[in-house]
Amino acid sequence: MFELPDELVTLGKERIEGFPVEGFVRGKGPKNPTILLIGEAPGENEAVQGMPFVGRAGDELVKSLTSIGLTRDNVYMTSAVRSRPYIWKDKKARNGEITKRKYNRPPTQQEIIAHAPVLDYELTHIAPVVIVTLGNVGLQRLLGKDAKVSALHGQLIEHEVQHLASLEENKFKWSEEKYLIIPTYHPAAVFYRPSNRDILEEDWAKIGQYIASAKLKFS
Repeated sequence: MFELPDELVTLGKERIEGFPVEGFVRGKGPKNPTILLIGEAPGENEAVQGMPFVGRAGDELVKSLTSIGLTRDNVYMTSAVRSRPYIWKDKKARNGEITKRKYNRPPTQQEIIAHAPVLDYELTHIAPVVIVTLGNVGLQRLLGKDAKVSALHGQLIEHEVQHLASLEENKFKWSEEKYLIIPTYHPAAVFYRPSNRDILEEDWAKIGQYIASAKLKFS
């Protein structure tokens, strides 16, 4: 199993101090996975359990992996941001009582930059057959703000990726090497738009086909 250095985890926690986030979830998986999965950020379940992709979205992801003959053991799971971004909102109980609770929210660009060194390290040290981005945040972290999952999902893209220019500069620059990336929707997309399930199934079928052909090529 691949392990992040403790000093990098400490750096990630320090760089995101002061933002409305909680917890820190390390990536999980082997150093030479079939797929490097890059999501958005931990949700409530992930922050509590300290594991990426658990809960309902994790169950959907496992279904997609199973459909192409893979398990969690075959993939490395990570995300653009490692701490759960939250927002306080009112929650109304059935008896009418209103309480405050934390809800998930998308990470900001500043939070993505704060945790950029962590993902940069994983991109440098993990050697997957292919990178699969889940949703716009993971995709745009690699390919920039103009990349949209609605336009690129299911496509095999060979391209440089963004990485932090330096710890002192809050901006990205392009890597020298190119990476193989197949974007698709986040597994939670099926919850708010059931029609996304057909798209996801088609994308994962393409991912499976590419992996099969790549393994055949190098066997």
